[in-house]
Amino acid sequence: DNHMAKTLQSAYRTINQDEFPSFMEISLFTNEQDRQTLRYEKVQWNIDGDMQGLRYGENPEQKAALYRLVNGNLVLGDVRLIQPGRWLASNMELLQSGKHPGKINITDVDAGLNILRYLTDSPATVIVKHNNPCGVALGSTLAQSYERAYLADRIAAFGGAVVCNRPIDKETAELIGDSYSEVVAAVDFEPGALDILTQKKNLRIMQVRNIDKLASFGVEQVVDFKSLIDGGIIVQWSFVPQAKSPNDFLPAVSEYKGVKYEIETKPTPEQLNDMYFGWMVEAGVTSNSVLYVKDGVTIGIGTGEQDRVGVAQIARDKAYRNYADRLAWLEHRTPFNLLENESIREDILRRTDEAKGGLTGSIMVSDAFFPFRDGAEVGLGESIGGILQPGGSLRDFETIQACNEKKVTMMYTGQRSFRH
Repeated sequence: DNHMAKTLQSAYRTINQDEFPSFMEISLFTNEQDRQTLRYEKVQWNIDGDMQGLRYGENPEQKAALYRLVNGNLVLGDVRLIQPGRWLASNMELLQSGKHPGKINITDVDAGLNILRYLTDSPATVIVKHNNPCGVALGSTLAQSYERAYLADRIAAFGGAVVCNRPIDKETAELIGDSYSEVVAAVDFEPGALDILTQKKNLRIMQVRNIDKLASFGVEQVVDFKSLIDGGIIVQWSFVPQAKSPNDFLPAVSEYKGVKYEIETKPTPEQLNDMYFGWMVEAGVTSNSVLYVKDGVTIGIGTGEQDRVGVAQIARDKAYRNYADRLAWLEHRTPFNLLENESIREDILRRTDEAKGGLTGSIMVSDAFFPFRDGAEVGLGESIGGILQPGGSLRDFETIQACNEKKVTMMYTGQRSFRH
């Protein structure tokens, strides 16, 4: 048994010697004469004299390679591929690694960048775990944004990837160093910050120099290749949110059997800002998803579920769990699940229930329409302040009625945000 345990543990420290070629080309033909070719080169890092690429893929036995686009200009219709050489996650500089990164380290950072490219106006932090955000937050400083993102779901953030859109300063580095992270990625590191972070010997510290140009990535697209079990490939252009500001959403309206239904409560400017923040975060969450946000912070994120009511409930339940854990951590420096004093536990649970897990006045964001009012009612039962959803259901009028009964605002995006 001990030998088996050691064998399993060693698998995660092994670097697979991949046989993937140094270069790869993908050619697309619109006709026999019109050929467009994309050329990629494999990425490797020199760590302690060992020049290798990815340690492994999604699991230790899966060999993998990372490629960056170095040449080619694909234009299909009126859509142009992002230009070669403008790299983010495919060209990260390893300031410290301890061991070569794996596929998940790269794709988690990429998932964080996918959200941050829409949140460039103020300091922001995304903490990613398994391709989904645990916590996302804005702040007046980077340290504040990190602390808010971390406390949004401290439990899920354990072992996650921290991605910041500003240079990491000493204050932020100290906060990051107080918890366990697998990866930290930023555009730069201010004097003294690396001295703090490098005390964690296996922490992968990545510098992504083009983060300072993130805003330009918010409207550009890449070709997304999805492989099928039989070797077939689905090709699609990457998703881009149509909303470019909080003012691009539409008041909820619907018509059913000749009767027009309209949302009666108009959103406040603060609610519109949270709707925009939540919709940009939604672009980086796997579908089917529902999340709750308030004051530029995620409160509960439900991801990748099969039904909309269920994922709304999961996000709600996470908000309650996170709120209780946040109180326990801030007041007693102990996770709620490890609190032994029963009276303290009961007091925290009471206060969590009174605050409805922090959901009161929050914005509920859904990546697709509510087919019936029951999904929205999950949030409405927690005294949320508003709902943002694509709209387009035949029974949108029911959801409008449910919101009007609670005097809650609702806006439409006019666009679905699925991410599979």
